[in-house]
Amino acid sequence: MMEQQQGTYRIERYSPGKEAEWNSFVDSCRNGTFLHQRGYMDYHAHRFADHSLMFYRGEELVAILPAHIKDETFCSHNGLTYGGLLLTNSATTDAVLSLFNILQNYLLENTSATSIIYKPTPHIYHTYPCEEDLYALFRNGAVLTERKVSSAIQLENPILIGGRRKLTAKAKSSLHIIEDGDFAAFWSILGERLQDKYNALPVHSIEEITLLKNRFPENIKLYYVANDKSNILGGVVLFITKNVVHMQYSATTAEGRRISALDYLYEELIYNRFVCKKEYFDFGTSVEEGGRYLNSGLIAYKERMGGRAVVYDTYAIDLKKPLI
Repeated sequence: MMEQQQGTYRIERYSPGKEAEWNSFVDSCRNGTFLHQRGYMDYHAHRFADHSLMFYRGEELVAILPAHIKDETFCSHNGLTYGGLLLTNSATTDAVLSLFNILQNYLLENTSATSIIYKPTPHIYHTYPCEEDLYALFRNGAVLTERKVSSAIQLENPILIGGRRKLTAKAKSSLHIIEDGDFAAFWSILGERLQDKYNALPVHSIEEITLLKNRFPENIKLYYVANDKSNILGGVVLFITKNVVHMQYSATTAEGRRISALDYLYEELIYNRFVCKKEYFDFGTSVEEGGRYLNSGLIAYKERMGGRAVVYDTYAIDLKKPLI
């Protein structure tokens, strides 16, 4: 087992025998979500050379870092939307500065890494303020390399925006909102839409999303709108964390777009299903090229629904520079 000791802290590299301890920590920390559970991270373990780390003070686990190494770069973690150091309530700013220092020493002494790519968890996913790592990044000369802008609604006090198309009572009467229905049928619609519009495929295959749904049934939900003939007109896959409902995928058929099926579905989810149950509804990012290109049409739709900006950042640290 690879280990590093420095002062009162030590680092151990994650191994499968630590799975229960890792998962328990994710459940109790300030900025972890089900994406950081090993059952989620390990579904694509074949794509990444896992090098996740666990930080101890004596025998107490005080932080974990989902990560992998690619070439000479230590990444946290390219298979996840966000990550960074996951911290307990007791972790202080001074402590996190020490953790960054021991991390850099560990990487220099035990790996071939010459740089760190670091993706902190956006603040809306924190259950308590948890931005000690942002200060530590600044202190260690980190450079902001990507800034992706997402659009989120505060569910207890959403901005009411005019201009959304509202279906008549008669139109609504012929529609039905289904929870956790036919994933395969929706995936066919999603794949066709992504291919036509972006020449792309879903990040998750139908086999992968089915596996993850089975592992996290309360965190991954499919909602779709169907007509009286049970034809799917449009739907969304939601990733649900402790305080955020995140829109992971959305798609409609041509008929669904004609009648604004997603507007109807979002209205139900935001104002009825999740109001006062979660803090935010996160529509996801609307950028390409690490944030250097804004999809104005896409973000305008989300903003018409009441979404406002939350950033997903990526930082880089050059390990060849002297430690601060």
